[in-house]
Amino acid sequence: MSPRFAAVALSAILLVGCAGPAATPGGPSTTPAAPTESKTLTVLTHDSFALSDATIAAFKASSGYDVKFVAPGDVGTLVNQLVLTKDAPLGDVVYGIDNTFAGRAISEGVVKPYASASLPASAAAYAADDKDSLTPIDYGDVCLNADTGWFKAHKLAVPETLDDLVKPEYKDLLVVENPASSSPGLAFLAATVGEKGEPGYLDYWTSLKANGVKVVKGWTEAYTVEFSGSSGKGDRPLVVSYNTSPAYEPATEALTRTCFRQVEYAAVLAGAQNEVGARAFVDFMLSAKVQAEIPEQMYMNPVDPEVKLPAEWVKHAAVVTDPIEVSIDALSAGRDTWIKAWTATVIG
Repeated sequence: MSPRFAAVALSAILLVGCAGPAATPGGPSTTPAAPTESKTLTVLTHDSFALSDATIAAFKASSGYDVKFVAPGDVGTLVNQLVLTKDAPLGDVVYGIDNTFAGRAISEGVVKPYASASLPASAAAYAADDKDSLTPIDYGDVCLNADTGWFKAHKLAVPETLDDLVKPEYKDLLVVENPASSSPGLAFLAATVGEKGEPGYLDYWTSLKANGVKVVKGWTEAYTVEFSGSSGKGDRPLVVSYNTSPAYEPATEALTRTCFRQVEYAAVLAGAQNEVGARAFVDFMLSAKVQAEIPEQMYMNPVDPEVKLPAEWVKHAAVVTDPIEVSIDALSAGRDTWIKAWTATVIG
């Protein structure tokens, strides 16, 4: 173990030792238990987690832990696994819970609060609650993307708002991801709830369906196969993607008035066998090296505002200043109901 992380563990033990037993004569001790530690650190992530081999190797070397990564699936699958196994956790630390599932992770008690000293003060805006249950690591804006060249060739104005999408001139032009199986699909569904309310979002989707919206399973199929502005050269010039997608497809643009902001978190798992290592991994995800890699490895924005973004992002990625908002509490309370009602309305 590195001197730094060994010092973290030693400091925690010394603090406990100095505190001594509870002062109440004859009463039970209120001394907090020292954080657990073991030789192994198991990290649970969603299946889109990516950092360079060199960066991961550096963490393994500096921490001294036998680090294992487990990716059970997308964010929904990840959180379901955490809940199902909370009495016997599958790991020590998790990365990839986002704001659409954060409320469930917190209410089910699968995470343990940790306030990382590495978190930039400005990132407090992305906090999931006021107890440091989850640590924000990165964020991204899910937005409609348009094939600018297609619209120019067809002498049709690029739509600007969600309301534009139900106009007759945009019939059969939009492809979206199924919110039951796709993270950006769920984010877009949340955007329609935030914009139209309940039950107005269902009326809106009824209009989208009548206007020829196409639904596919996930982002890869939507963007790389169906979307006309990508390498797949599909026949749909509107797609649900990200504000940063135009950095990789400069002939496209993101529609900034249609965006929903996704925030991704890391957290120490309740019942972790290696809480010391779990805290170290959260700090690692906030380190300058990792924050600088996030844009090009995971296509998200780092929460550290001091990180220099890739030149392509600066030139082509859309800046979203006023995303459509839905609170974590509302997302937690409504998510499953929205998906079920959406499925009945759109899929049938």
